Amino acid sequence: MDELARQRDQLAQKSPVHWLTNPFPEPVPIRVGLKRDDLLHPLVSGNKWRKLKYNLLAAREQEVSTLLTFGGAYSNHLYATAAAGKVFGFKTIGIVRGDELACKPLNPTLSFCQSCGMHLHFVSRTYYQRKDDSQCLIELKQQYGTCYVLPEGGTNELAIRGTAELVPELITQLGFAPDYVCCPVGTGGTVAGLAQSAPPGTTVLGFMALKLPEPIHPEKWLPVMDYHFGGYARTTPELLGFIRDFEQRTGVLLEQVYTGKMLYGLYDLARTGYFPEGATVVAVHTGGLQGRSGELG
Repeated sequence: MDELARQRDQLAQKSPVHWLTNPFPEPVPIRVGLKRDDLLHPLVSGNKWRKLKYNLLAAREQEVSTLLTFGGAYSNHLYATAAAGKVFGFKTIGIVRGDELACKPLNPTLSFCQSCGMHLHFVSRTYYQRKDDSQCLIELKQQYGTCYVLPEGGTNELAIRGTAELVPELITQLGFAPDYVCCPVGTGGTVAGLAQSAPPGTTVLGFMALKLPEPIHPEKWLPVMDYHFGGYARTTPELLGFIRDFEQRTGVLLEQVYTGKMLYGLYDLARTGYFPEGATVVAVHTGGLQGRSGELG
């Protein structure tokens, strides 16, 4: 068994469930657990590790040594892919949205990617919209040679296979199935995996990090639309204040893009009577702390 497969099998032990006895500004009538996927790996943390692991194994099996993927300037996925490449011996190429960034100093996310050896290829926003077109991929492979292509955000069938392992792992840790499992939703790979493996008695709630023009109606999980705080990566003083208070009460760090919004939404639903009294609710901390706002201290 090589190092990649060995770590795949061992890292689940590093994501415990922490019961939160007093995490919110006022008591709520439910039992709240936090699945600590942020502890899975020091660099490739949270849902990004679960999404990447079977893709990395597939690239290794196909004897492809270069990973090519896509993201914005603050992409957790680019960060995780660059880190995974360094840790597991892959070359990495990041197609970055925004050609104007090529002439500017790199932000901390892109600086980290570059420090891990990722080649950053800045493209116009118009070109970036073509990222899923077959012709665009042909052009990129002509330029860079044989690559294992990961989609923006890392969500594909192998990613969902990885995230689907979370619920059985959680049930083994608890000794029972929780009433609810909650996670933040960006590209949807994590919540799709949760929904795929959740038993009939467990409801999966996906807290949307994006402001969508109309509600979505997925199968097997319920979208929670009201806690995006204005859209992707946007925030408010109220959200930042909630996160600071949560961190002070629990000692667990959050970020404001995904997990912070989910936990605010979970609290708001609980205090307004959404969950039955005494329900067991487990929220997944999906990591991404590299995107934590400096305003949080």
